[in-house]
Amino acid sequence: AAAEPPLRWEPRCRQQLRHLQDGAGIAARLPPRLEGRWVSTGCEVRPGPEFLTRSYLFYANRLFKAYQFYYWDPSCRDPSYSLVIKGKLRLRQASWITRGATEADYHLHKVGIVFHSHKAMREVASWINQTSGEGCSGFLPPGRTWAPGALYELLSAKTERDCTAALGFAMHELSLVRVEKHYQPLLQAQQSGSRLVEELYLGDIHTEWVERLHYRPTGYQRPMQSAVHHVHPCPACGIIYRADEHHPPILPVRAQLPMQLSGSWVSTHCEVRPAVLFLTRYFIFHGNNHTWEGYYYHYSDPLCKQPTFTIYASGHYTQGIPSSKVRGGTELAFKVTQARVTPMDQVTVMMLNSSEPGSCGLTSSWSAGVEQDITPTNGCLALGIKLPHTEYELFKTEQDTKDRSLLYVGERPTDGSSPDSPDKRPTSYQAPLIQCAGASEEFSNYVSLKYLGKKNLNGNEALKPLPVAFLLFIALLVLRWD
Repeated sequence: AAAEPPLRWEPRCRQQLRHLQDGAGIAARLPPRLEGRWVSTGCEVRPGPEFLTRSYLFYANRLFKAYQFYYWDPSCRDPSYSLVIKGKLRLRQASWITRGATEADYHLHKVGIVFHSHKAMREVASWINQTSGEGCSGFLPPGRTWAPGALYELLSAKTERDCTAALGFAMHELSLVRVEKHYQPLLQAQQSGSRLVEELYLGDIHTEWVERLHYRPTGYQRPMQSAVHHVHPCPACGIIYRADEHHPPILPVRAQLPMQLSGSWVSTHCEVRPAVLFLTRYFIFHGNNHTWEGYYYHYSDPLCKQPTFTIYASGHYTQGIPSSKVRGGTELAFKVTQARVTPMDQVTVMMLNSSEPGSCGLTSSWSAGVEQDITPTNGCLALGIKLPHTEYELFKTEQDTKDRSLLYVGERPTDGSSPDSPDKRPTSYQAPLIQCAGASEEFSNYVSLKYLGKKNLNGNEALKPLPVAFLLFIALLVLRWD
């Protein structure tokens, strides 16, 4: 039987982790049903950084029409240009790489662009004229005046013209698809029951610009939600739903939050990483001495029910400074100094026990459910963990529409490497963590790490060892300052 969570854990944090490990009431149909409109629920950040909102419409005959609205600012209030993308999508088989996802083929018929300022037109035209082949060199003649509302063709299957590469544009996100359904409780005092929420997960965007055009996703972006069945309240949903390429969404003003990261933060979903990692995260930040602790629960399935291994890590960090590259973000450097690992299935136990002597804890001493300190061996080679280790990070805090505090940590490099130099600092974010305990409720002593949920060591399909993927364990690295 699984051990109970440590009693000193704040009850709301423990409750949220249990909720996720019980499947969080999520159902995912294979293959998914895509018909209808799906919209962003807020301003999205892609590596670069790029700021955008999306509105995708899928028809029953497999055709689709997608809008992508790009902005100069991280609040999505100052539009730059809009893309209107038309094509056809064919769902194929369940993915053998990313469990729970469906693979798909897509074909683009047309891509058009509408500029929302002369500055945007000038910038995009210069990209295309500089980097595209002969067929695109005269896409927009120099000195051409901006025409509000004019639609310019970037791609046409009929004429075999494609001038999209200069924008770093690709729709490979459509090649990996997952739809999740769950129910949101009605919170109004006079109401009982729940409301259906449908979320569309599409493939992730590579963190390296030059890789975007040919990268085939193995993880997901921030999910879009059904225009009909979405979380309430969602001030952005209706605005994005009503938008088109001539009328881009202008999202509501949001107050800038001061950074108050003391306390405890926990995952809101079972998270998926490129290279096929499923995990939940739990962090505690101690403002009095600039230290942090992080717990990573890794699984072999997309509902986070089949545990493979758990990592506890800790360290300290430097003072944060506002990011010059990603407005609204904060940069800092930190060091990971300690780590402990608990293998939770026999495949991981076998992998750790067959690792090179002296490279990962005590040689051949691993057993399921028993935690071991890997600090004396300077980490664990088999899991790609090196200690001590310095990283350069990006994060931000926000409030959601229910005034709950969210923490966004920098996205991990898609290739599994580590942001171990300032030039490798992230320019986009992972899925948010939610605050489950404030500073006054945090505890300072390390608590024994137990698995929080059901444990079944027999018959589970486990992750095959992917050392490059395990570098992503450092995804725990989020920090705070007062």
